[in-house]
Amino acid sequence: MKKSKFMESGHFPTLIAAFLYFDVSFMVWVLLGPLAPFLSEMLKLTPYQKGLLTAIPLLGGALFRPVLGFLGERVGERRTGLLGLALTLLPLILAWRFAHTAAHFYFLGLLLGVAGASFAVALPIAGRWYPPEYQGLVMGIAGAGNSGTLIATLFAPRLAQKFGWANTFALAMLPVIVVLVLFALLAKDSPRRSEPPKWKAIAAILREPDTVWFCFFYSFTFGGFVGMASFLTTFFHDQYGLSKVRAGDFTTIVVLAGSFLRPVGGWLSDKIGGYRLLLLLLAGVGGCLGGVGRLPVLSLEVMLLFLAMGMMGMGNGAVFQLLPQRFPERVGILTGLVGAAGGLGGFFLPFILGAIKQRTGQYSGGLFLFAAAFFAAALILLQLGTKWRTSWQEESAERAGIFSYRSLAGTPVGETVE
Repeated sequence: MKKSKFMESGHFPTLIAAFLYFDVSFMVWVLLGPLAPFLSEMLKLTPYQKGLLTAIPLLGGALFRPVLGFLGERVGERRTGLLGLALTLLPLILAWRFAHTAAHFYFLGLLLGVAGASFAVALPIAGRWYPPEYQGLVMGIAGAGNSGTLIATLFAPRLAQKFGWANTFALAMLPVIVVLVLFALLAKDSPRRSEPPKWKAIAAILREPDTVWFCFFYSFTFGGFVGMASFLTTFFHDQYGLSKVRAGDFTTIVVLAGSFLRPVGGWLSDKIGGYRLLLLLLAGVGGCLGGVGRLPVLSLEVMLLFLAMGMMGMGNGAVFQLLPQRFPERVGILTGLVGAAGGLGGFFLPFILGAIKQRTGQYSGGLFLFAAAFFAAALILLQLGTKWRTSWQEESAERAGIFSYRSLAGTPVGETVE
């Protein structure tokens, strides 16, 4: 790929604006995770309540993403992004001045979902500017804004320790305001726009089985990443007895892989196909989580989590390389739906881990359960290859790298076995 050709094929300032918007929004979205040990100590939370505290913002993101995706289709992603950034300030103000009980933080966690819904705006506003052959890379660059998690896990515990958790919410407003101004200056809606979808068209998309499958797989890759990123500070603090700041540091190390390997996942998907890459990654994550569930020494645990998070980050890029191949004209609304599924998957992970920990006293059961789920998802994707190879347009299937399990066994796709 020639750099000059890539730069000329789209609008680079909008791509940068999309990254910054997603980055700062992701920082705010997962903020309760690195602050959870401080809040849990103050509120005397049980393991179940700790899981719920970190899970609710992810549920909020799932609920608000289709809304922002729909608004982006109707009024444009630039206006919708500015609205989303402005609304992101509201829960930070409320947490700074008025939150004192667990119920308050559950409600604020739901409002933080507006920040998580940025996914439905950041990816389409960037992706619409670029042709299909660059979609994996573009989606990977814009989606690398999930590195905002690093900002939260690295700095939030330190700020909370020095200035108090309430003032940490106030300080988080500063980068949001800066990005709001930059987004207004840099972002532009692409002229490559189709008519906003009619309700009948939206209903037709929802009835498409492939829509359901994209949601399903993204609930594993993105849901696994954001769920782990939100909960790992609590996990390291409770399981290994690390201090609040040190637990945040180890979470930062682990999250680093998933954040910065997402563009690599998009780039590799453009090279070998998102289907092939996703298949390998789902199985790989399952293996790593199986090792994590054994709760080994801290150094090995960190290494396994680093690998798992890296593969989940790359898997996010793979899913969003597949999406525009299958639905090139409806990237906006599909991004909202698929992103909502990712947030929903993220909600279940810390919620289930906390619930199982409270019931059994160990995190192992929940981790083994998720390892088995990733292996099952890989098997399902392998089976889907046969159908997708024949039902997708030939050019799209080639770009996605789709093959069937029967072709792997030596039987040409489309032939029947006597």
